[in-house]
Amino acid sequence: MSDPEQMEREEAAGRAESAGRAESRPALALALICTVGFLVLAWAAVPWDPVPGGRVEPVAATDVFTAKQIAAGEAYSRVARWLGWIGLAISLATTCLVGFTRWGARLVSRVPGPWWVQALAGVLLVHLLVRWLTLPISGLAHRHRLEHGLSTQGWAAWARDVVVSELISVVVTWLALLVVIGCARRWRVWWTWLAGGAVAALVVLGSFVYPVLVEPLFNSFEPLADGPLRTEIFELADREGVVIEDVLVADASRRTTTLNAYVSGLWGSRRVVVYDTLVEDLPQDQALSVVAHELAHARHDDVLLGTGLGALGSALGVAALGLLLGQRAADASSVPRILALVAVATLMTAPVESGISRRIETRADVDALTATRDAEAFERMQVRLAVRALADPTPPRWAQIWWGSHPATLERIGVARQLEPGQ
Repeated sequence: MSDPEQMEREEAAGRAESAGRAESRPALALALICTVGFLVLAWAAVPWDPVPGGRVEPVAATDVFTAKQIAAGEAYSRVARWLGWIGLAISLATTCLVGFTRWGARLVSRVPGPWWVQALAGVLLVHLLVRWLTLPISGLAHRHRLEHGLSTQGWAAWARDVVVSELISVVVTWLALLVVIGCARRWRVWWTWLAGGAVAALVVLGSFVYPVLVEPLFNSFEPLADGPLRTEIFELADREGVVIEDVLVADASRRTTTLNAYVSGLWGSRRVVVYDTLVEDLPQDQALSVVAHELAHARHDDVLLGTGLGALGSALGVAALGLLLGQRAADASSVPRILALVAVATLMTAPVESGISRRIETRADVDALTATRDAEAFERMQVRLAVRALADPTPPRWAQIWWGSHPATLERIGVARQLEPGQ
């Protein structure tokens, strides 16, 4: 090769390298800004020391559960955990195999049609393959719940929920990828900023539309009948300074035997939603303890906090894609790789998300105990919920750190006893 040709190749390589650096700088800046924003919001708004008096010692399992209850919870949870871990391993391995090899990109690139059709094909390829391979595990988990009386849902209804959930996941994922790929195709340098902002906006929008569009797909709701419980819930909301529009009952008994409640909507559209199982099976003082916990979330705008953190985390994820993929993100054949990167990132960041969630849940427990002034009812409620759900009183520590969105039952009872007058 002659010297002029060699020089021309070196100059072309230098220009490409310079262009690559220029394109990565906005993504790096966005990543730094989102990281700082996430840390600042978490530092300012997350209750890192939610319990007055400091560290709480969990009570002993034998203090609140019988030996039979402990054995039942451990036996059920051991199988449920292993099924969950196996399903996660299959899902992650499949997603990475499709995304980090050439197989997925080749299949997507062969799909005829415009890029947005290929993007949909990529999402369907990964989601349906993962669902197909993990379906036996999901079926075993459902049978496990049926055998232990935690589910009342027949197989046809269960299959319907699986299909609906999968469709929602496919549509949401596809919409997010349309934003990312579309921006990368249209704006070569600053696409991460535009896509990051748009994806963050989708996260915020999802918080508003989920109660209206998604919740009714899985449950029917009707107002709680007038009576002492409804009256007490409104009075409790007044004491906690939360404006609620209504109290609704969800027909959860057609799916589960577990007990739960939550506050849906934001600001003036807030509604307290209680499971019909809770209304029918839980004494009123214990039901109010559950509702007080959920009202505490509303009082502190925990949904907005989670939405803000989620929006910043999503924008940070887009910036990371820009740094890792660059202009390859503009190619629809990169969809399997993007989904694989998201799956790995989700697994690796789970301890951060769970740790923040546990502190927020602990603050809600503290507020509920303050509002009801009934630590005894709170403790009985926690025991009853754990027994009904066949919860493991002492889950593995690493599993709790990684995936525990709520404090363990024994820790929550420890909070109640620490705050109880005279303790």
